[in-house]
Amino acid sequence: MAFTRKNVWELGGDWADPILWYARGVKAMKARPLNDPTSWRFYAAIHGLDQGLWQQLGYLNQQDRPPSQADIATYWNQCQHGSWYFLPWHRGYLLALEAVVRDAIVTLNGPADWALPYWNYFKPNQDRLPIAFGSPDWPDGTGDNPLFVVQRYGPNNDGNITIPVDAIDLTALADPDFTGSDQGGSPGFGGVNSGFSHSGTVHGGIETQPHDAVHSLVGGGDPQSGLPGLMSDPDTAGLDPIFWLHHANIDRLWQVWRQNPATDVDPSDANWVNGPEAVGERVFRLPMPGGIGWSYTPGQMSDLTKLGYNYDDLSAPTAAPQMTARLQRFGLTSDAADALARSTAMQRPRSVELVGATQESLRLSGTETTAAVTLDPAVRRKAVASFAVTGASTTAPDRVFLNLENVRGLNDATAFKVYVNLPDGAEPAQHPDNLAGTIALFGVRKASVADDQHAGDGLTFVLEITHVVDKLHLSGAFNADQLHVRLVPLHPVPEAAQISIGRISVFRQNP
Repeated sequence: MAFTRKNVWELGGDWADPILWYARGVKAMKARPLNDPTSWRFYAAIHGLDQGLWQQLGYLNQQDRPPSQADIATYWNQCQHGSWYFLPWHRGYLLALEAVVRDAIVTLNGPADWALPYWNYFKPNQDRLPIAFGSPDWPDGTGDNPLFVVQRYGPNNDGNITIPVDAIDLTALADPDFTGSDQGGSPGFGGVNSGFSHSGTVHGGIETQPHDAVHSLVGGGDPQSGLPGLMSDPDTAGLDPIFWLHHANIDRLWQVWRQNPATDVDPSDANWVNGPEAVGERVFRLPMPGGIGWSYTPGQMSDLTKLGYNYDDLSAPTAAPQMTARLQRFGLTSDAADALARSTAMQRPRSVELVGATQESLRLSGTETTAAVTLDPAVRRKAVASFAVTGASTTAPDRVFLNLENVRGLNDATAFKVYVNLPDGAEPAQHPDNLAGTIALFGVRKASVADDQHAGDGLTFVLEITHVVDKLHLSGAFNADQLHVRLVPLHPVPEAAQISIGRISVFRQNP
């Protein structure tokens, strides 16, 4: 049987049957004890578990019997972040959870063709939390709605869950490469080459935006206790039922990207296809209905047809930036620009070179922080030279990336906009062309702690600033010795968050 995942806002009502049955399935899973591999909390711990945080939030107590050490070692703390396994691991995670929920639904005499809905917060008037998730009551007015969680605070930490449309983007869909560089250039649509990576340093394009941003914007933090919302921290995110609809949308966007004729397909490298087990690391293994273990590899996750499901809408958003449009700005005709964009997408290898960097680390606190990135004149001239494209060119102009390296801190709900070369005294919101992007620090707390799994180096975020540099070049302003960066938090950042950035750097990538 093929299953179709549908848009949660287009099911025919706030409590349409697929949502009502999802709630019933979630309730059944929540009733199971922690040590049951098909329980709600067991599944959340697969994504990540911080025992102290779970206890503080009320999801773990002394009466809970833990699973066996064998089950913990096999299943828990397994999610892949900062890795080229991010997308395939989460696809398997969704499939397994969907199967467990469906099994519970069928046991309750529900539909055997139930499929997990997705939340497409990019569509007009669909940026709000779906109604069924925001009420403590079932549709008949009785309490204990399992889709509702108290620890969901939103972008303003007031419980109003909306996704600001100017804080998320689909820039990653325009990246022609699934796998990118961890040396300053594009990290790729899907992430950088890695082994088993429960909390990697460099987040890929689709992971940075919109994945990380939506997590932090939905979860927020409790202004009273200072504790994070469930969605804000990787070690609690799987406890929130909206997590799964968010990840279904990320999974859908992977399929949208694969349909772009200008992109490459998923990696053919054996280490990606066969997964970390092939090099002696942890296998991707998840519990299925009945507690049966299911192992899978990234290569098995590429083909939706073989996996037995699809999406009701895989149309590409028109707002996604394209290399063709960029080349037309440089004076190429539409046909010449399209041909060069396609040929460049197929070229290998990509070369990356440092253009400049800040000289000192900086703290992000209050309402904004500024920094100056000193550029190497000789390397800057290489980038400028690449911009001189013609219809006879065989390589597209350089792409330019801004890196925020070794970002550390204690507050995963922190989010801020990054602007480049704003005019003096300018109001940032009035200059969208200078916006590099929005960063959300999902995972920063965990990545800042040195333990047996992490070095405590924090996270590195990569934003493409090609559009900003193009604007500077075309106006004759890309000839200065510095780029000025302005970090503007969505809300003032308290000193207690201890957010620091080790270095801000700029890299050119060719082709």
